[in-house]
Amino acid sequence: MASVPASCPRPPQAVVRHLLPLPLQLQLVCRLRRLPLPQLGLSAAARRGEALPRAAEGGDGRAAAKEEEEEVEEDEEEEDERGREAGEERGFAADYISLGIREPVYEVVEVKANGSVSTEKISRRQLLKSSGLRLRDTRSVDPSLWLMNSMPSLLVREQAILLNLGSLRAIAMHERVLIFNYNSPGGKVFLELLRPRLNPRNINGGPAMPFQLEVVEAALLSRIQRLERRLMHVEPRVAALLEVLPNRLTGDVLEQLRLSKQSLVELGSRAGDLKQMLIDLLEDPHEIRRICIMGRNCTLDKVSDDMECAVPLEKQVAEEEEEEIEMLLENYLQRCESCHGQAERLLDSAREMEDSIAVNLSSRRLEVSRVELLLQVGTFCVAVGALIAGIFGMNLKSYLENNTWAFWATTGGIAVGAVAGFFIMYKYLKDRKIL
Repeated sequence: MASVPASCPRPPQAVVRHLLPLPLQLQLVCRLRRLPLPQLGLSAAARRGEALPRAAEGGDGRAAAKEEEEEVEEDEEEEDERGREAGEERGFAADYISLGIREPVYEVVEVKANGSVSTEKISRRQLLKSSGLRLRDTRSVDPSLWLMNSMPSLLVREQAILLNLGSLRAIAMHERVLIFNYNSPGGKVFLELLRPRLNPRNINGGPAMPFQLEVVEAALLSRIQRLERRLMHVEPRVAALLEVLPNRLTGDVLEQLRLSKQSLVELGSRAGDLKQMLIDLLEDPHEIRRICIMGRNCTLDKVSDDMECAVPLEKQVAEEEEEEIEMLLENYLQRCESCHGQAERLLDSAREMEDSIAVNLSSRRLEVSRVELLLQVGTFCVAVGALIAGIFGMNLKSYLENNTWAFWATTGGIAVGAVAGFFIMYKYLKDRKIL
């Protein structure tokens, strides 16, 4: 008789009594190790109150045992599937509870395709379940990570489009859009531009665009309008400073120039990042096609990247929308390039003005240094005369104090010597090209 492995538990008496031969008993018991104790060694038929087949019946008993084993495996698969479903429902909450961290809850503004606006609070788990996103996708729109994700981005997923345009962070879906940080300047401008677009009376008789395209266009328009307004505010101030400088070098004027230059650097950086995002999106037709098939019964071929739709009309409409999206992105790319180019030109003018101011200040410092050098030479010559006068001022007899002409001769000699020494030093400095 075969020996029982040490890693396998001892089979119950009911199984030993009804299941033969012993290797089949051991195999079945080892498969049932993870089942609860009351169910160990019992098949689905036994739990329903049916009689167990006896192995003494020969081939019929083994067939019945094999059938019983298959039923047990099916029961295990059903239990595993129910466990996975329950785990998906409790996954995020269980993780946060085990770590002692509260699950993030976002306060968002929901705008539906019919124009209705509502404010609601939604947890991260509910957000992922309703939008079909993954946890890593929410990093680009999470308001708590705005320092890490400051670069503008437009991410296309199967059921949603994630927008990150500075202070505007939103998730656009087929029939609604969720706006984070709706009280920020970008969120307010976006809402002001989006709501009139959802009114059918403002279509001007033309065909209505899909909701997600309206959201994308409103987001890009709000961002570029903010950049253009900031440029229109900075440009006159920089032009006025360029007219005043470099003739008027005061602390206030230089401080205004520094602040204007800082604003231009920030404006150029934001416009450049947005321009690069639009260029990357235009150079990737796969992402544009994913936007077109969103909400439609269409798929993309993995090899040729062609659209395959169940209805030919949907494919035609999707191809037309692809051209419209490209034209739309090209339009906003040109506006963004214009804003970025103007900001760079003003910044170059401000930098050239700074260079001119630096040259002007260097020239003035050179003149001041020249005057200081001349004064130092004159001071040296006068100091030599003062040395001679100090020598004659000592209380020692030199027999010159008895002569009346000695005072005038000494005074004249000191004056002539000081002037001669000054011109000699001046000529020396000129020859050495120090002055």
